[in-house]
Formats: sequence, structure tokens, C-alpha cells
Amino acid sequence: MLDLTSVIMGPLATQVLGDLGADVICIEAAGGDTNRIMGPGPMAGMSGTSLNLLRNKRNVCLDLKHPDARAAVLRLLATCDVFVTNLRPGPLDRLGLGYDAVRAVRPDVVMCRAHGWASDPDGGGAADRPAYDDVIQAASGVADTFRLRDGVPAMAPTLVADKVAGMAISQAVLAALFHRARTGEGQFVEVAMMDALRAFTLVEHACAAVTEPALGPAGYPRITTPHRRPFATTDGWIAVLPYSSENYRAVFREGGRDELLDDPRIATAASRMAHAGDLYAIVAEVVATRSTEFWVAFCAEHDIPAGAVRTLDELVAELPVVEHPRAGRYHEIPVPWRFSATPASTRRPAPLLGEHTHEVLAEIGYGDDEIDALRASGAIPA
Repeated sequence: MLDLTSVIMGPLATQVLGDLGADVICIEAAGGDTNRIMGPGPMAGMSGTSLNLLRNKRNVCLDLKHPDARAAVLRLLATCDVFVTNLRPGPLDRLGLGYDAVRAVRPDVVMCRAHGWASDPDGGGAADRPAYDDVIQAASGVADTFRLRDGVPAMAPTLVADKVAGMAISQAVLAALFHRARTGEGQFVEVAMMDALRAFTLVEHACAAVTEPALGPAGYPRITTPHRRPFATTDGWIAVLPYSSENYRAVFREGGRDELLDDPRIATAASRMAHAGDLYAIVAEVVATRSTEFWVAFCAEHDIPAGAVRTLDELVAELPVVEHPRAGRYHEIPVPWRFSATPASTRRPAPLLGEHTHEVLAEIGYGDDEIDALRASGAIPA
């Protein structure tokens, strides 16, 4: 698999595919990708982000503006089942790496091109507009969900557009490979961040507006109520989500709110959803009277969904510690799937920039003299 992607969206997609067993070869320019400087790291060119994001990949450093480098990429693509890129159509075509050029050297290739906006029906236009996570959060409705809750739009403090689109890329590539296994036919796949995050957001938030004519405004009220949030305890924070009538009754009894045990608002699932904001506010008042430890134990005893708020530092500290051959010890983010027959694994640590350039070029038939010539010409940056 050839990976010509950058930052988070594309590298996450190829990390997922690498974790699942793909031999991923990523192409980087001389300066290295942005994710290599996203936060501090143990060495130059290896941020904490890239230590996990670039695992299970080999790395080739080429200057794609050099014609000999482009020729090397096409020669490499002739050996690849999959090509994933987040270059926009214009730059990709100017490099001579559009679908027609790639298909000419590998007719059954699965090529996935991902970018912010979907192509116009004629194949161009909007897809060449720049986009980043912040822009897509604003355009896809994510920022508006904060307005519905808090009165003003806001950004989710995580790269949700990049990561949702990255997962969409990996799913699309696997589906296209399944089709090719059945039919022998490759294909071109486009993933637009806007499409991916809009679909993600509107699963529940299209809500009453999805019918024609609309039955009400968009936005799922149980999710957008300002009372849906972690609740303060006497010594911390916890999320408590009573889901059934009995769950609510157990909390109300513990809080001395016996007058609410037969409240019609908790009688049915529909009434609990309709009055979620009011009910969550009452639960918050009760939760504030006891410690986090108390509520964790209480909720476990009464089968009430609950979880103490964890800090990011606590979560990272719990991750397994592994050894990188150059960067030293670091916390590895485990793969999120558990297969009984084909477990995913980390087979390669994150590579240094250009670490496998000579190895990969030799695999596709370049001799030592030819590789030296590519270095001398600048196709392989110094």
C-alpha cells in the first residue's frame, strides 16, 4: 500500500490498515510531515503523536517535484494494491499521479483520494478548496451542536473531522479490496471530510428535521440539553446516566427524593427522553451529595451506567510502555479490535524520515548505482 498522505486524516487511515496487516509504504518530502512536530517528542522529527500514528509503516523520502522521483513513485505503484492520498485533485494531477496515470501502471489498483470537500459532478471544483478540521467542524454541523447546548458555536477539542474521515477512508479501502477479491476489479474512491463528518453528525441530530415537511428543528434534545454533562461529586466528577425507571428510582431513593419515585417523567422511555434535561438536573443535585467512589460503587450495585471522569494524563499513564529502537520508551496506544484468529499488532515502530528509502527502491528493482544517481539528482533529498 502506498501512503501519500499528511497530518492526521490520511496517516490515521493507513495506521489502521497497517495495524490490520497491510505493508504500508509512506512517501514524505524532505521537511517531514506536520505530524512529526505535533507536540514535543523524544527526538527531532518524532513527536509523541507520530510515535503511534506512523507505526507499521516504512518511510521513503522523495522530492515529488523531481521527474525521477515521480517515475520512482509510479514504478512503486505498479507493485501496490492500494494507493491512499489526501492531495487535492489539482496538485495530484500536476504531479502526474491522478487515477488514470496510476491505473495505467496498475489496472486493478484501489485508489482512495481524500480531501475536505466532495468533487463537483464534473469531477473538479470544490474538491480543490483547502480544508482543515476546524473548517469542517464548522461546516458539518458539529459547531452548531454546541450552539444548541451552550448558545454559541464551538469546536470539539479533538480532531474529530480528521479522525472520522480517517476511519471512513480505511472502511472504504477495505470495501473496495473486498470487491476486487470478488471480481478482480479495482476502482477509484473519493472520501470527503465534509461528507464523512456530516453523516456522522446527522445520525441523531437530523432528528425531527429529517422528514419532509420537517416535524421540528434539527438537533436531538436529549443530547443538546446543557444538563447532559459530568456531574460534580463531593470530591470530583462522574457521568451517571440512569436509563430505566428503576435506575432513576434507585438514585432518587438514595438522595431522599421519594416524592419522585412515581414521577410520570420516568415512567416510559419516551417520557424520559422528552424530559431528559429536567431529570439530569435532579440527578446532578443528588450526585453532588456523595463522593465519586461512593457513586461508582452504588451505580455498579444497581446496574446504573456510570463512569468517573478520567484525565488525559491518567489514560496515557495506563497505556503499555514499549521500546522504540531510536526514540526510546513510549506509551503505545493499543489497537481497538480483538480478533480471535487474526489479531492486529505493531510489527514496525514509527520510522525515521527516509529510513527505508534505499530498501524500498531496491525491492522494486533499483540498483545501488541508480539509487545513488537519484540522490545525486536531488530526487532523493539530501
